[in-house]
Amino acid sequence: MPFDFDFTDELKLTLSRLAKRNKPLAEEVKKKVRQVTASDGETVEHYKNLRHDLKNYKRVHVGSFVLFFRVFKEENFILFDRLAHHDDAYKR
Repeated sequence: MPFDFDFTDELKLTLSRLAKRNKPLAEEVKKKVRQVTASDGETVEHYKNLRHDLKNYKRVHVGSFVLFFRVFKEENFILFDRLAHHDDAYKR
């Protein structure tokens, strides 16, 4: 069963700017969101769990960018948190 999902306010702003500046990348992000939300409870586990400060998050690459998200299995919900360039994504 597909997951329900939402975006954080920060990510909504990033995606709206991205849609104006880089439409192909914005389409790739939408495609990845559809792919992740179409997963079921077991297949969503193949996305990489992060560690340390980001241990509650999973990630998926979109080109040279990283899309962070949290999975709430009990509520059947995914919260997409942020999109960052790989060079900046993991800086503490």
